[in-house]
Amino acid sequence: MTTATKTRYNQGIGRRKTASARVRLTPATATTVVVNDKKIEEYFKHKSHIDAVMAPLQTEQLDAGDYTITVKVVGSGLSAQADAIKLGIARALLEEKSTRRGLLKKSGHLMRDPRAVERKKFGLRKARRAPQWSKR
Repeated sequence: MTTATKTRYNQGIGRRKTASARVRLTPATATTVVVNDKKIEEYFKHKSHIDAVMAPLQTEQLDAGDYTITVKVVGSGLSAQADAIKLGIARALLEEKSTRRGLLKKSGHLMRDPRAVERKKFGLRKARRAPQWSKR
């Protein structure tokens, strides 16, 4: 019989628009981020997306430490996915140590952005765009 080594991880779920991210934080010696089985630099080409993802870990006075962060994200575009991952990381950090809540909340990482695309109404071209009016 083989002995399986169990590593304790903390999980957080983040959402933004139609993007949904499942984040797992595992303690490690150096921080590495894997998004959908790719390194973060391969998945997100823009530095602004990478900075948004890493923002909860770089919060001042948080004492976060180093983690292996594994992310599965689906839906929406890259910006919404980056925001969903950011929320998932913040929630996973909070699950690990509840005393971090004040710092994460003050820096705005625990707030879910509720904005989403408004549905299209019948008789209109888009949600609010009416057909062009013609005089004759």
